[in-house]
Amino acid sequence: MAARFKMKRKGVGQMLRMPAMRAEMLRRAEVIKGVAVAMSPVYRGPTGGHYKASWETSSTARGGRNRDRATATVRNASYYARWVEYGTEKVPAHHVLLRAAQIGGRN
Repeated sequence: MAARFKMKRKGVGQMLRMPAMRAEMLRRAEVIKGVAVAMSPVYRGPTGGHYKASWETSSTARGGRNRDRATATVRNASYYARWVEYGTEKVPAHHVLLRAAQIGGRN
């Protein structure tokens, strides 16, 4: 006899918001942050190392499009992070966060 399973949406929602799920999302974000810090370029000048030191992670139990699941975010707080990530006319893109997510997202 085959096993039967009846999904309850409320139960799935509770599972997606539970503290263990939030902790796992934050753990994965910390791994990605570690990879991003390791591959961050460092400018040799008065503000050298600011980009590398500006990586942050945060998590919430009410994230996602419908605010119904645990999420974690990795971001760089420096004002020029977007130019490092995507490049400019004179500086090539480094894609630090993209590459970090590809490498660290496997763990």
